[in-house]
Amino acid sequence: MSGFDDPGIYYSDSFGGDASVDEGQVRKSQLQKRFKEFLRQYRVGTDRTGFTFKYRDELKRHYNLSQYWVEVEMEDLASFDEDLADYLYKQPAEHLQLLEEAAKEVADEVTRPRPSGEETLQDIQVMLRSDANAANIRSLKSDQMSHLVKIPGIVIAATPVRAKATRIAIQCRSCRNTISNIAVRPGLEGYALPRKCNTEQAGRPKCPLDPYFIMPDKCKCVDFQVLKLQESPDAVPHGEMPRHLQLYCDRYLCDKVVPGNRVTIMGIYSIKKSTQSKSRSRDNVGVGIRSAYIRVVGIQVDMEGSGHSFAGSVTPQEEEELRRLAAMPNIYETIAKSIAPSIYGSTDIKKAIACLLFGGSRKRLPDGLTRRGDINLLMLGDPGTAKSQLLKFVEKCSPIGVYTSGKGSSAAGLTASVIRDPSSRSFFMEGGAMVLADGGVVCIDEFDKMREDDRVAIHEAMEQQTISIAKAGITTTLNSRCSVLAAANSVFGRWDETKGEENIDFMPTILSRFDMIFIVKDEHNEERDMTLAKHVMSLHVSALTQTQAVEGEIELNKLKKLISFCRTKCGPRLSAAAAEKLKNRYVLMRSGTRQHEQESDRRSSIPITVRQLEAVVRIAESLGKMKLQPFATEADVEEALRLFQVSTLDAAMSGSLSGAEGFTTQEDQEMLSRIEKQLKRRFAIGSQVSEHSIVQDFMRQKYPEHAIYKVLQLMMRRGEIQHRMQRKVLYRIK
Repeated sequence: MSGFDDPGIYYSDSFGGDASVDEGQVRKSQLQKRFKEFLRQYRVGTDRTGFTFKYRDELKRHYNLSQYWVEVEMEDLASFDEDLADYLYKQPAEHLQLLEEAAKEVADEVTRPRPSGEETLQDIQVMLRSDANAANIRSLKSDQMSHLVKIPGIVIAATPVRAKATRIAIQCRSCRNTISNIAVRPGLEGYALPRKCNTEQAGRPKCPLDPYFIMPDKCKCVDFQVLKLQESPDAVPHGEMPRHLQLYCDRYLCDKVVPGNRVTIMGIYSIKKSTQSKSRSRDNVGVGIRSAYIRVVGIQVDMEGSGHSFAGSVTPQEEEELRRLAAMPNIYETIAKSIAPSIYGSTDIKKAIACLLFGGSRKRLPDGLTRRGDINLLMLGDPGTAKSQLLKFVEKCSPIGVYTSGKGSSAAGLTASVIRDPSSRSFFMEGGAMVLADGGVVCIDEFDKMREDDRVAIHEAMEQQTISIAKAGITTTLNSRCSVLAAANSVFGRWDETKGEENIDFMPTILSRFDMIFIVKDEHNEERDMTLAKHVMSLHVSALTQTQAVEGEIELNKLKKLISFCRTKCGPRLSAAAAEKLKNRYVLMRSGTRQHEQESDRRSSIPITVRQLEAVVRIAESLGKMKLQPFATEADVEEALRLFQVSTLDAAMSGSLSGAEGFTTQEDQEMLSRIEKQLKRRFAIGSQVSEHSIVQDFMRQKYPEHAIYKVLQLMMRRGEIQHRMQRKVLYRIK
């Protein structure tokens, strides 16, 4: 008879709503529990080797550093529970929120007891990453909507970081009734304020329509930033424009990337209301049309692309390896060899480029002035001497490299431009190539084709390393601490030996800003041509087959790391003995050029000034930097002077030399032109004369024989006369 006097319990369920809502809540809390288990129990390693709780430890470490985020690998989640990962892929918006709640609870458990003053628990941001294959911007169609997608691309623009409310409080205008803690959905979706105020109070008129306004000081906000992603250039089909996509980042994802980085984005493909045009059309055609954007939940920055330095990412093992590399006795030769190994010869230019990549040391003087530490280099020369290829290589292997061409770049594009922001109608500034390459190298090809007024814009950037602007009410100074590597042809296309000075079209003002000026001539020399042809053929035959680096060269990635490591870690100075030696040599250099100018009776257009002395100092410092030494020794100064000798001094001397031996003075030039005039008078266009008789004639007039042959050769090169009949007869064309 047990339980006989047990009365039944009657209850009425007046609190819970519909059962269906309840089920949804239950499912959510179950999923949250599963997520929490995942974060608490996921472990890496085996029982034998000892395992670590990956996410628990990470949460604790980050929380104690007051970095409230954790990065979750989708693969880990899938191996823990396949369904959870699937839910997260299919409906990321709801489940990511559950995951963040779970992370918050786990963080609460692992960080107890918290110190006083920090009892309140912070929200944790969960970032996702995955090793899945990335999709393409073009493959995002409507069926991907509100799924998790992974997309590669280049960030081309970033807005400043702004604040967005996550919880808002609103107040009624008339009856002062406040509603607080309204959740706003994340992303670029807005929140529609309620139209009616629903507090009924006796003896008071009803509140009007749209009575609510937001109380800004009672809102909780997070940072957000809008980026613009462009698909990577190699994925664009032929003849199409690259597509763009808007990205929305919030909290710790802000300021993770700068424009120019190559990134891979994990995000939720979402939609927002497309902004309606000003003129409201009668028939609402665009009523259901939404524009797409991606709400980012994870960013990986690809390190391979240009525009990103390795400085922060050197592990201790790598550092040891780099230091061992820099301590090798012949490191200078090795680096010079590994610069553009596919280009044969031109060793001195490669050595100079190695110096340019490492750079000297920037000095701050006590009175606030700075002396630049970057080396600028100009290559002048014939077409077909691999100048542009060297430039392209430098852009690849310098930590930050920008490549522009002379004709296609204007002064504003190189320095900075002032743009009007279309939405707010205010002016803002956008840095050009020299500002973007701050801390790197700007390669300017076709330097001679630049317009004169655009070239002047570079002057300040090259010597003072700042760019000052006063336009449209904006007056600022931007930093541009970058080296300039320029390539140019001479005026006549090819280097004309007889014209001497006229080959160089630049003003002395800009030439003195270059530390080294190389004149690259395409000489005819049979054995060099043989080896060169052999080298080029071997490149074409075994282009892809030869993957491993040749012995005695450093491969590109390691070279890049070495360069940025040396640039950040080392700033050598000249030693006293080296400085003394350099002083004496500089005085000799000046007197040498002065003597040269007196002999040739004209000023050289490549000047030797104090800037050139500083140039030698910088080259010597960069040689010390390659070896990671604190001081530049006498040997470094020797090598720097040698480099300077083969580049700038030779260029300064060769300018006024008219090519062949002995024709340096003004009189010889006059004599040559006199012979030429007489020759032209001697036979008309379209007639032919025997060469022997002409030479005999001029010899009788006491002209030296080699001068006559020189003039004939010159006229032939210009295409004014031709040889006929086994080179015995001269025929005049024009």
